[in-house]
Amino acid sequence: MQLTTVAEGLCFPEGPIAMQDGSIILVEIERGTLSRVTSAGVVEVIAELGGGPNGAAIGPDGAVYVCNNGGLAFHVDGLGNKRPVGQADHYKGGSIQRIDLNTGRVDVLYESCGEHKLCGPNDIVFDKQGGFWFTDLGKTRHRDWDRSGLYYATIDGKHIEEVAYPIITANGVGLSPDEQTVYVAETQTGRLWGFDIESPGKLIKRDWPSPHGGFLVGQTQGFRNFDSLAVDSHGNICVATLMDGGITVIAPDGSSIEHIAMDDPYVTNICFGGEDLKTAFITLSFAGKLVRCDWPRAGLPLNFLNH
Repeated sequence: MQLTTVAEGLCFPEGPIAMQDGSIILVEIERGTLSRVTSAGVVEVIAELGGGPNGAAIGPDGAVYVCNNGGLAFHVDGLGNKRPVGQADHYKGGSIQRIDLNTGRVDVLYESCGEHKLCGPNDIVFDKQGGFWFTDLGKTRHRDWDRSGLYYATIDGKHIEEVAYPIITANGVGLSPDEQTVYVAETQTGRLWGFDIESPGKLIKRDWPSPHGGFLVGQTQGFRNFDSLAVDSHGNICVATLMDGGITVIAPDGSSIEHIAMDDPYVTNICFGGEDLKTAFITLSFAGKLVRCDWPRAGLPLNFLNH
């Protein structure tokens, strides 16, 4: 695909949201900000979030909700390209944050689920009822890493629930068009799982051999790790893919898997915008770029974005 650069010089961008005014709201993980890229490509900081802001989504109240992974350590090569190499020295835990776009005020909604602290919240999606599903990937250290899971929470800060556990490096999360399935991408395995939804925040668990009650939708081949994802209007799951960078498009029944290669080993996220939702905005995080391209199918409209 022909990629057009929207903005560059970003500090490991992720979590893009295509707004109605043509701007893109995203996070910059390395510098800990929620930022806006204007239609002219100008980057403006909305709020200083600290830690490691990751996935982001607009909620029913118009605020931005961010999965903050608590911070990553980065390796920077001689050309200025960045890649994460584990838990940051300043790491103090993960959280879910709410950012008021009018004032820039930042509130912390959740730092734990029951007696368990959030380790590395990663990606987020809102359902029609106004609750949100999110993944906690955990953190990677020199000798070990955390088990991860899928969670459901409400924006009032009063309800958070672990709904699927354990998952191996749970990353991208998205909903099928009928919201009967929630998808979770595993980074290290390159697997995409589906979970049957019974009601908001409640899953119908499948039996063995599933380790967590989900079903395997598809799995990539070769050295490819999965990151965040978006769903298109046909129900295909478009997964940002690392190492052999690009977007991996998986049919909801797993019948086809297509890899669209891109010249960056850290293609971390995708969202859809434009009047017909046929423009894909993609974060190329190694090079610090936000790019756009024409997409063959329209994206699935997200709840509360008023497309």
